[in-house]
Amino acid sequence: MTVDEKLPKMQPMIKNEIVYVRITGKEESNLAHLTCDILAKYAVVILDVRQALIHEHFTLSLLLQIPGEATGVYRDLVFELTGLGLTVRFTPIPLEEYTSWLKAPAKPQYIITLLARKLTGWQLSSVTRIIHQHGLSIENMHRLSGRVPLISDEKSKISFELTVQGELSDFNALRIAFLEAGALHEMDIAFQKDNAYRRNRRLVCFDMDSTLIEAEVIDELAKLQGVGDQVMKITESAMRGEIDFAESLTQRVALLKGLPVSQLAHLALHLPLTEGVEKLMSSLRALGYKTAILSGGFTYFGDVLKKKLRMDYMFANELEMKEGVLTGKVLGDIMDAARKADTLKFLAEKEHIHLEQVIAVGDGANDIPMLNLAGLGIAFRAKPIVRHSARQAISTLGLDAILYLLGVRDSDHADFEALGL
Repeated sequence: MTVDEKLPKMQPMIKNEIVYVRITGKEESNLAHLTCDILAKYAVVILDVRQALIHEHFTLSLLLQIPGEATGVYRDLVFELTGLGLTVRFTPIPLEEYTSWLKAPAKPQYIITLLARKLTGWQLSSVTRIIHQHGLSIENMHRLSGRVPLISDEKSKISFELTVQGELSDFNALRIAFLEAGALHEMDIAFQKDNAYRRNRRLVCFDMDSTLIEAEVIDELAKLQGVGDQVMKITESAMRGEIDFAESLTQRVALLKGLPVSQLAHLALHLPLTEGVEKLMSSLRALGYKTAILSGGFTYFGDVLKKKLRMDYMFANELEMKEGVLTGKVLGDIMDAARKADTLKFLAEKEHIHLEQVIAVGDGANDIPMLNLAGLGIAFRAKPIVRHSARQAISTLGLDAILYLLGVRDSDHADFEALGL
C-alpha cells in the first residue's frame, strides 16, 4: 500500500475550518515531523508555515485548512505536544477574512538591512517607528551576523534583515528619515526593493582611494614631494564636489612634477587596506561575482591592488613618467565622474548583465553618477554630499558589510572558505 493510500480521502464537506496554530516552547528536534504526522492523519491542508528559533526556544506557526469531520486533530495536537512541554494555541480564521486576503493584490515587498557595532532598543525602535510612519508593515525579521557577544568592541558587528511590505508613497522621505536615524543612533539602514535583481547581482565596481584602501594616494605622493598641504586642500574640495574633478586632478598632478618613480613603488607596497576588504573579495569570488576598480586615482597603484585582491578589472588614470620621475601630467582621458559611469555601463554590457545587477561603491563626489546608475549604489564612509545622494550608505562597519546587503549570513563564510578561492 502506498503512502497516499494510507491517508484518509478528502470528501466534499459543507464546511472546512481555517485555523491558525501557534506552537511554542523549548527546542524539540522532532517537532515538525511529529506535527506533520498528526496533520497527515487527518488530511489537513497546510496553507502556510513558518518556524523561528531564538536561543533554543522556538515558535512554529501554521495556517491550516481542517476538514469538517477532522476535529480529532485538535485533541491529538494538544495531547502529543503538551506532553512534550510545549504550548499550543488555536485561533479560528473566518472564511470571509481568508477569502478577502486571498483575493487582495500582493503588496510591494522591500528588504531593510540594519548594520551596527551593537543593536539597542533605541535603535530598533527608531527603525520600526519610521517603517510604521511610512505605511509599511514588518513581515519577517532575522539576524544575518553571528551570535552577539555580551560585550561589544570596535570590531563587533551586528546585522538584522527585515522584510517589510506595503505601498510606499515617498521613497526619498523614507531614505532621509533612515539617514537621520542612522546618524543619531550610530547605525546604517539600507532599504532595497525585494525583486529578482536584488537576488541576482553579478558585478561590483569599487572606487579605490578611501574605499578599497584607507588613504588618498595622491595626498600621500604629495607628502613625499613636500606639497602635501597644497594638494590635500584641492583633494578635499574636489571630493566635496566644490570644484571640477578633472581640473582638480590636473592641478594636483602638476605639483608632483619631479617625484622619483621609486617613491611610488615603496608606497604601492604599503597601501593600507580598508577593514573587511579581503573577506569581501574572497566571498564575492566564491559567489561568482566579477569585481572592478573604477578609480580617479592612478593605474600604478590600481594594478598592485587588482593583483593583491584578485580582482577582474581596473580602470584609472595613468601618470606620465620620463627618466625615472613624474612629469606632472596625466596620459589620456581623465577618469572623472562621467567616465566612471560610462565604464560601469561598458562593463555591464561586456558581462551581458542588466544595470540593476551592478553594485557600485565609492566615497567621493566623482562617484555619485556611478552610484546612481548601478542597481545598488553604496556610499561607503562617504562625504555628506555623497551620503545624501546615494540610495544606500555604510559608515559604521567595514567594507565586508556589503555582504549583508546581499543577504549573506556570517555562517555562510565557512562554505566560502572551503572553496579556497
